[in-house]
Amino acid sequence: MLRDEIEKALKVVREGGIILYPTDTIWGIGCDATNTDAIKRIYTLKQRDEAKSMIILLDTENKLESYISEVPAIAYDLIEYAENPLTLVMPGAKNLSPAIISADGSIGIRIAKHDFCQQLIQKLRKPLVSTSANISGRPSPQFFGQVEQEIIDGVDYVVDLEQHETQPKRPSTIIRLQPNGTFEFLRR
Repeated sequence: MLRDEIEKALKVVREGGIILYPTDTIWGIGCDATNTDAIKRIYTLKQRDEAKSMIILLDTENKLESYISEVPAIAYDLIEYAENPLTLVMPGAKNLSPAIISADGSIGIRIAKHDFCQQLIQKLRKPLVSTSANISGRPSPQFFGQVEQEIIDGVDYVVDLEQHETQPKRPSTIIRLQPNGTFEFLRR
């Protein structure tokens, strides 16, 4: 089941499509983080201002240096000791579509602790865009049953995992991290 869903989602993402998928936090809309057209489709689907950035998911912190020019040493400690899912916003984004990089050159990155996400990213060999599965300005769905039909109809593939779970999930903690190691919480 898991392997089949990974293969189906991988095919869609490799072909430039967008998917609706479960994560270690809330359900997300995603695509290849290097594909500008796919990223723009997500902005359109969410009716979201392109100035509001989305995050990317990686399968392991060993890949941070592939997408951030200067990873502060404390980033690895924050990831290792975080009790809840953690998104780090860091400057110096590289090797990604310009459509996903903030105007200030930063990107939010979360190391996914979810089997489906980790295996999909591993096979894709690229980061996966992740943004909440809602129309901008509306509440984020805490489980699949709360995802609006407009979102479901707007993606190319809906991953058939965890759709019947009703345990509410929360978005990640977000920390802005500077190259010198100073950081601030943007969302706890």
